Amino acid sequence: MDFKIKQRQGVVVYLFHLKNSRQLKRFGTIHYVSRRMKYVVLYMDQEAVSESLVKLKEMRFVKKVMPSPLPELKIDFSDSLGDYKLTDEDREKFKDNKE
Repeated sequence: MDFKIKQRQGVVVYLFHLKNSRQLKRFGTIHYVSRRMKYVVLYMDQEAVSESLVKLKEMRFVKKVMPSPLPELKIDFSDSLGDYKLTDEDREKFKDNKE
């Protein structure tokens, strides 16, 4: 038996009324509920996000559904940091700070 970590994705669901927020438990883990702005932050398996978004949008009490853009964003900047070179002005600032 191999244990594999499932990829998760956050989804923000805006509601008309918060009394229906408990029904969202079947889609994933409820992470946060904002009472003032009437939204719920859910975390669900990344494989099931596209199907769940369609189902969530069809619900009467749901105003708007927004998936998190984090999976599409580039978060590894190690290759781009090597190309950065300090300017003369930056070098002078670092010299002053070290002394």
